[in-house]
Amino acid sequence: MSYWRDKACVVTGGSAGLGYSIAHALVREGARVMITARGQEQLDKAAAELGGAGGQVAAVPADVCWQEDVERLAATVSEQFGRLDFLCNCAGRSARSAILDTSPEDFQQLLDVNLLATVRVTRALAPLLMESRGHLVNIGSLASKVAPPFMGAYPASKFAVAAYTQQLRLELGERGLHVLLVCPGPIAREDSGQRYAASKDVPAETLKPGAGARLKLIQPDDLAVKILKACEGREAELVVPGKAKWLFALAQLSARFGDWYLRRSLGK
Repeated sequence: MSYWRDKACVVTGGSAGLGYSIAHALVREGARVMITARGQEQLDKAAAELGGAGGQVAAVPADVCWQEDVERLAATVSEQFGRLDFLCNCAGRSARSAILDTSPEDFQQLLDVNLLATVRVTRALAPLLMESRGHLVNIGSLASKVAPPFMGAYPASKFAVAAYTQQLRLELGERGLHVLLVCPGPIAREDSGQRYAASKDVPAETLKPGAGARLKLIQPDDLAVKILKACEGREAELVVPGKAKWLFALAQLSARFGDWYLRRSLGK
């Protein structure tokens, strides 16, 4: 029997992209899945597709940047599931801009979406997760560990997610909660290469997936499977591609050498 059969799971940002792929992987394994996102039409379409595959799927429209919506989501989870075994904080947003062109308001927006939404949802659902000794998955980025140029406020927001995840792991791991930080490189999307076309005054290379890093695009379905496997093994961190760990290690040993290696990986 699948490890995930009948487990109660919530995926934020579950109507598209990696969030949808994670929800789909859970459905295939027999889990009961609740997806949430802001757009009602896309959310309903995703739920219908997932349910059509024989899955037990619920869709809850919510903006996880708003506390009221998060509280309503938590109440719905308690009412419909009565428990929670898996939460993936997948909702997020990236950016492209020069650092001095990135305003405090830009930083606030990215921090709201990438960090504070994760904090809100985690705090609301952590009690249920700890009761089941379940899994909390926070989606970071390679930019949770290194800060490539011309990505605006994105690296700062994802570094914060990494720090928050480590604190959760250290404080709550002994109480039975499994906490996983996922740090993926650029993920294949339908709009890969066009997402940042409106960005101004940044090098053309940085408009590409991964800000121009020489990395193969990650297929979201493949990454979703790796995430579930990492949860089954109760791993602390998943970095894809794994070779990026060398860059992280070098950056910690020597900031100057880490900067040089990062520029080299960006073709500079």
